[in-house]
Amino acid sequence: MASAGLRKELECSICLNLYTDPVTLRCGHNFCRVCIDQVLNTGVYSCPECREEFQGRPALIRNITLSNVVENFRSTEPHREEITGICCTYCFHSPVPAVKSCLMCEASLCDNHLKLHSKGAEHVLTDPSTSLETRKCSVHKELLKYYCTEDAACICVSCSLAGEHRGHRVEMLDEASEKKKEKMRNVLQNLNTKREKTEERVRSLEEQRRKVKEKSSGEAKRVTALFIDIRRRVDDLEKRILSDISRREEQVSLSLSDVIQNREIKMDEMSRKMRHIEELCNMTDPLTVLQEPDTGDLCDPEEEGGDEDTGGHDGSDRCEELISHISHTLSAMIRDINVIFSVQDPADILLDVNTAANNLLISGDLKAETRTQITVNRPETAERFQYNQVMGRRRLISVRHKAGFTFR
Repeated sequence: MASAGLRKELECSICLNLYTDPVTLRCGHNFCRVCIDQVLNTGVYSCPECREEFQGRPALIRNITLSNVVENFRSTEPHREEITGICCTYCFHSPVPAVKSCLMCEASLCDNHLKLHSKGAEHVLTDPSTSLETRKCSVHKELLKYYCTEDAACICVSCSLAGEHRGHRVEMLDEASEKKKEKMRNVLQNLNTKREKTEERVRSLEEQRRKVKEKSSGEAKRVTALFIDIRRRVDDLEKRILSDISRREEQVSLSLSDVIQNREIKMDEMSRKMRHIEELCNMTDPLTVLQEPDTGDLCDPEEEGGDEDTGGHDGSDRCEELISHISHTLSAMIRDINVIFSVQDPADILLDVNTAANNLLISGDLKAETRTQITVNRPETAERFQYNQVMGRRRLISVRHKAGFTFR
């Protein structure tokens, strides 16, 4: 209450708000500078508070002390300046939140004014609202109390009795509202059911996506492990073959070195003989020439064989064998890949005779095999295994999957 009294003392009598840049007249009364300027601009030089008249336009002296008091008051009670929402219509000195609104009076009421308000039936109280005019008929300015079911509109008594809705079926607002709420509850229930089904479907799809992700991750790991093994095996094969090539190169090189050394010795011997013969040919003494032992045929019969000392091999046949070995090894790796990634039901698998080893007997329905000690003479093909193996196949519409089987 003390705060309310102080606020009253700090209000301008013209705008009824707290002073803004307060100034003082010669009579001692205070006003907002803007407010008193507007009064004096009309040509009336008198105090709005005490009606004291002045000979000329009075000087406006800024009241510093009052300005400071107003500012301190604003800082100590900020909530009064920050009240938001709907305020009481009758508390014009200070904003007070409203708790109800009267449709008849078109006013909002705080707790104190609500206690003094009329309790008559025509005074309909609702939650605080700023749009009270929307609750009255725009034609008759009466409260909307009925609902026209034919036109789906809220109407007043005059609309129902003498207006454009005369003779139409009408309902009380509460009754019509409950019916509409019931319909909305049914719609809400249907929406809840559909949402639950949708959520269940989403959960199912999420689970399916999770399984697909896990399966893909597992397959990716298997593929990675498989190709790591393939690269290791290929690297080992490469090292082994290169080592074999180097070893054979060294062997052939050593053999050729021996042949070359022998040939060089023979060349030296032939050179010596040639020099001796030339010396004999240059002699003039017939007796000396005739007494020299016969040199015979200078051609060495061993040399007529050409390159027989090398064994007649240059390594090309061995290279062909190695290349063929590499091809078969890579084919075996590819078959291993087919084995890993073609998991099938044994009942759906048929054995491929074209890949069966010659020590296996295949049944007529291509679903069983039997080992035999008698070699079966099947045509030699690139896909055929050597021992105890046969490829399985499953007939599809457009794809042929294979899986390898080893029988021990």
